[in-house]
Amino acid sequence: FILLSAGCAIGIGNVWKFPYICGAYGGAAFILIYLCFLVILGIPVLVAEFAVGRGSHTSVAKCFDKLAPAGSCWKPLKFIGIIGCYMLMMFYTTVGGWMLYYCVKSLRGDFVGATPEAVTQSFSDMLGNAPTMMLWMVIICLIGFAVCFMGLQNGIEKISKVMMSALLIIMVILAVHSVMMEGAGEGIRFYLIPDFQKIKEAGVGNVVFAALSQSFFTLSIGIGAMLIFGSYLDKSRSLTGEAVSITVLDTFVALTAGFIIIPACFSYNLDVGAGPSLLFVTLPTILQDIPLGRLFAIILYLAMIFAGISSLQNMFEAVAESLLHKFPKLSRTAVLGIICALCLGAGLFMEPISKWGPWMDLVSIYIIPIGATLGAISWFYVMKKDELLDAVNTGSGKKHGALWYNAGRYIYVPMAVILCCVALFMNVAF
Repeated sequence: FILLSAGCAIGIGNVWKFPYICGAYGGAAFILIYLCFLVILGIPVLVAEFAVGRGSHTSVAKCFDKLAPAGSCWKPLKFIGIIGCYMLMMFYTTVGGWMLYYCVKSLRGDFVGATPEAVTQSFSDMLGNAPTMMLWMVIICLIGFAVCFMGLQNGIEKISKVMMSALLIIMVILAVHSVMMEGAGEGIRFYLIPDFQKIKEAGVGNVVFAALSQSFFTLSIGIGAMLIFGSYLDKSRSLTGEAVSITVLDTFVALTAGFIIIPACFSYNLDVGAGPSLLFVTLPTILQDIPLGRLFAIILYLAMIFAGISSLQNMFEAVAESLLHKFPKLSRTAVLGIICALCLGAGLFMEPISKWGPWMDLVSIYIIPIGATLGAISWFYVMKKDELLDAVNTGSGKKHGALWYNAGRYIYVPMAVILCCVALFMNVAF
């Protein structure tokens, strides 16, 4: 369960997004705020989401109908989860396509001997090539369809075990290499020693909002994506223990990705705040300079592709379960086909590809954290107090009482809503 859930939590948000958002918003100072949000918001919300899943044994759409009392005002919040998963599917299929494209480029040896400037230009050229991006997005959708069709145990679980292990091993090797490069010391200091002046330079509202959104984004919480795995969890297991294990593993991958990218940026004089292109510029640059770098590049991109696909599966599962709930006569194959068609259709008729960057920023920086925060409210409100505590406390491990429930209901999530609103206001106003 840990490998499966962590495989779905660990993905593009850790390996791709965390290093560039960390670089853009202050390095170590940003990390401190991010870790605080993980502890005070991420873990409690993940526990509550697992509890709702285990209590309902179903998806985000059906859990509200099954658990919420008659006349409950929280039932409409199920649509936040469904829409959130759908929007993230578009996001993940796009970036997953980038990963697959770069894996093929590494296989062909396109980056052998290339300068950092040439690697940077290659990424810009890809963003300007709509047919290329759409092709790889289609392929990622089809791979996701195939894995999801095989089911959780035969598909996602088996792939997660192999690819997550490969990803962790290669990332540790690359991190060790990166921190030992000439000129990496300044990057390590930026990454490990907090400088709160950098928060002021980036804007307090920007940094707080980015840290909050990343804490929700990286764990895939608030939109019901992790709820579906809680519904499969054995009653002998501790939800808190599982949530902590997943969060620790997820955070380890994110921090390791930062150790790969940020010191290398300083070593090669690359802009650490370059944004979404950072992974696709830094990795090809450093990998060509190490023994077996081309092989590492292929395996690493493959592992990241499957990390992205495993994250995509919980969104596929959540939306598929919701559609099957609404249209029970449809087959699972038909539902998965509809999901792929919706993803691809949205991509085809979205803004021109050249504007996908801003669109994806809108999804990841604003829509997802706000939606996830509103969705997280529901995990503490959809079930009655005794039912939620019973679901949380079923199994081994530390038991939670009224203090935990009241803190989540009246402090954790309301605080997230307030921070979301304040940070968003400061971000827009200043």
